[in-house]
Amino acid sequence: MATSRLLVSYPEPYRSEILDYLFKPNFGASLHILKVEIGGDGQTTDGTEPSHMHYTLDENYFRGYEWWLMKEAKKRNPGIILMGLPWSFPGWLGKGLNWPYNNIQLTAYYIVSWIVGAKHYHNLDIDYIGIWNERSFDVNYIKVLRRMLNYQGFQQVKIIASDNLWEPISSSMLFDPELLKVIDVIGAHYPGTHTVQNAKLTGKKLWSSEDFSTLNSDVGAGCWARILNQNYINGYMTSTIAWNLVASYYEELPYGRCGLMTAQEPWSGHYVVESPIWVSAHTSQFTQPGWYYLKTVGHLKEGGSYVALTDGLGNLTIVIETMSHKHSMCIRPFLPYYNVSQQLATFFLQGTFSDIPELHVWYTKLGIPSKRFLFKRLDSIWLVDSGGTFTLELQEDEIFTLTTLTTGRKGQFPFPPRSQPFPPIYDDDFDVEYPFFSEAPYFADQTGVFEYYMNTEDSGRHQYTLRQVLNQRPITWAADALSPISIIGDYQWTNLTIECDVYIETPEKGGVFIAGRVNKGGILIRSATGVFFWIFASGFYRLTADLAGWMTYTSGRAEIRAQEWYTLTLIIKGPMSSGMLNGQLLWEYIPVHYPRNGWAAIGTHSFEFAQFDNFHVEAVH
Repeated sequence: MATSRLLVSYPEPYRSEILDYLFKPNFGASLHILKVEIGGDGQTTDGTEPSHMHYTLDENYFRGYEWWLMKEAKKRNPGIILMGLPWSFPGWLGKGLNWPYNNIQLTAYYIVSWIVGAKHYHNLDIDYIGIWNERSFDVNYIKVLRRMLNYQGFQQVKIIASDNLWEPISSSMLFDPELLKVIDVIGAHYPGTHTVQNAKLTGKKLWSSEDFSTLNSDVGAGCWARILNQNYINGYMTSTIAWNLVASYYEELPYGRCGLMTAQEPWSGHYVVESPIWVSAHTSQFTQPGWYYLKTVGHLKEGGSYVALTDGLGNLTIVIETMSHKHSMCIRPFLPYYNVSQQLATFFLQGTFSDIPELHVWYTKLGIPSKRFLFKRLDSIWLVDSGGTFTLELQEDEIFTLTTLTTGRKGQFPFPPRSQPFPPIYDDDFDVEYPFFSEAPYFADQTGVFEYYMNTEDSGRHQYTLRQVLNQRPITWAADALSPISIIGDYQWTNLTIECDVYIETPEKGGVFIAGRVNKGGILIRSATGVFFWIFASGFYRLTADLAGWMTYTSGRAEIRAQEWYTLTLIIKGPMSSGMLNGQLLWEYIPVHYPRNGWAAIGTHSFEFAQFDNFHVEAVH
């Protein structure tokens, strides 16, 4: 997913504040579950995440930022549930095919290694493991995975399948007793609050294991409020997981700002606590994993819904939502029209609940800005001498939480710094002897993996570099490009100078590029256009209008070979471009027409080793 890519580069105290809003109990969203991608080196929506095993004999449990994120979540809430799910897989597992089930023993070993590494290197206990995000499952692979987990002493790690649709996994489980036994949870994506009969017949827990994915405006918050209640009411789902946690990726990538909050400016420290954070709080601050839903849940007469949960020890939490159709449409699936209007709702507390003397009230009103409230504490409802009966007046687009718990709190920090664009002049020499993260700040890999590297044979100015480290195409989840590429900067940049030292490692066939005005990324990276300056070990240079290299502006011969450092300079100004190799002009005033703006980038011709150093970009708005 690569949706938390920019979060790690935030300066303190802002990074810790963002994490508190997400994970700290009784403060903000107070999340109960953190689901992370098991990096597989492939493009998985907004970038690539590195694998713990790039190559056959390679193991490294410190790449990327998911280990860090899980530890930060556990630090704040030791009880948080951790889940891992692969989207892509490193290419060596496929033995030449784009398929992870060629050797199911090997793939199971690869996944179990990730769970072992989480425990051994980070003391993290993974609670749930998935199969292959939104792609085919293999029945034998699931059984082998269970056996290998048990053999390694991970009996407590549960399997969730298949992170796609309710079918065919549900019927496969009903027809196969062993499969039914080894799968603990059926996870479906974007179920539209409904399940299917076969899923219910399995008797397993049903989860909406990916949902939301909607712009984090008040409409996104309304979507989130509605499905958090109705996924259980209509579909018996006892967990709903939002994609994504925090919008911490360049906004112009696919699904910009589709996180519970926004943190896409590490260079300024600016972030926004969006309304979905407070919608989450209505449920997550007043329930815990292990609480259960009461059977008396359902829809309100004039639209909206209510759920009630208890810990079985006398505590009660009721969540009521009256989200209108217009203000709660999720990105998918289609939402049939319904109506919500003002109403009076009377609740009767019976059995042991009839003795509850007081319910604390938390309130949110979405929609009209002048009447908007987010997670506001209201006066308690006193139930003494009421016979356990109370009536609420409900308008549209409201959320009420009524609870016996007194721990609710609307956490707050001073305002973060104001929003600022990416700095117009930016340099990175990659001179980091002991990097805390494997990736350089602000670079967002869109195909391939670019990591800090130390040249043992070069103790001079290129001792520390950034290196593209994949030597074969991964088993892809999306349409990765043919050329590895990492983007950086401001999408609005038009006129800019990019300079970078480059080192081709592969003789004859190798090649590298620097680029500007790159206009696409994420799952659309294959079709990225821009201004791309390539050099090849065969002694050629090219200027192309696209990453795929279909459209050439100019090309020619130059003194270039592998295993030597060269300085590339690309100048783009209005409709013209110039390029230099080691300060010598290769071309100038070549017209470049489309696109008008985009990111800067570096990359390689194919999945090959190559190094980059002393990156410099200067943008003139």
